[in-house]
Amino acid sequence: MKVTEHFEKAKGQTLISFEVLPPLKGGSMQTIFDTLDPLLEFKPPFIDVTYHREEFVYKMRDSGYYEKIAIRKRPGTVGICTSIMHYYGIDSVPHLICGGFTKEETENALIDLNFLNVNNVLVLRGDARRFDDKFTPEPGGHEYAVDLVKQVVEMNKGKYLESNIENGQKTDFCIGIAGYPEKHFEAPNLESDLFYTKQKVDAGAHYIVTQMFFDNSKFFTYSDKCREMGIQVPIVPGLKPLTKKYQFNSIPRNFHIGIPEELTREVEKTTKSEALREIGIEWCIAQSKELKARGVPCLHYYTMGDTETIRRIVAAVF
Repeated sequence: MKVTEHFEKAKGQTLISFEVLPPLKGGSMQTIFDTLDPLLEFKPPFIDVTYHREEFVYKMRDSGYYEKIAIRKRPGTVGICTSIMHYYGIDSVPHLICGGFTKEETENALIDLNFLNVNNVLVLRGDARRFDDKFTPEPGGHEYAVDLVKQVVEMNKGKYLESNIENGQKTDFCIGIAGYPEKHFEAPNLESDLFYTKQKVDAGAHYIVTQMFFDNSKFFTYSDKCREMGIQVPIVPGLKPLTKKYQFNSIPRNFHIGIPEELTREVEKTTKSEALREIGIEWCIAQSKELKARGVPCLHYYTMGDTETIRRIVAAVF
């Protein structure tokens, strides 16, 4: 079932979804099951599985020279999605990124997903490679997420890259895109960021999932501005609790989002890690309750492998 069909079936009730990371190369599918098993009591209708572009590493050869090699540290997104669907009977949403893929590789990935009856994708540009100053597309790949959206839409119409393919099978993907309540860090302002979001919706995207945020007023303002611009698709808030001291510096730096002063003041009152964790959990619970009361279609939790914390939060809200 498509993500948007789950929203329609819920008839205004707020759903729950979770996002998981593929294990590091050499890891086991059991780590995914261990993450999800304790969360299944909340009956998530779908699970997101992230995709990570290649990274470059340098390996010394016998000649003494270093060779630049591209590796994927977290492969397996498609396999994990199909395993989730087979093992749990729950829909999965693989992330589909521009970085590291040609258009043909993207088309082939979509064909595989279609054959496997995976009919949801979250379309993203993706991040720059580690140590790169800016995002660089793969030669023959997409530079912007809107172009990736258009490729999926074309396949939904039965149109493939090879013009000589006649009567190509029409896929039926439900397309999600990312939203940024505090704007994408490359956008000069929120209005400019929303202009590009609307381009993706106009191109055929069906729903939006936001980046994490810690100030609900930012999300409400973002949602209002989306509607003012004519963006009418469902908007799903993405949530993650702050549970460690270092996150108060690393998350704003890495994700370009703010931490509310009230939350920061509470954290500064304690030096104990467990007390700090409780503050983060209670903050996320309060966020979730307010968002649920405002009738958001779904609360989307970034698990990051911390099942116990996410379970406590969801249990307190639903």
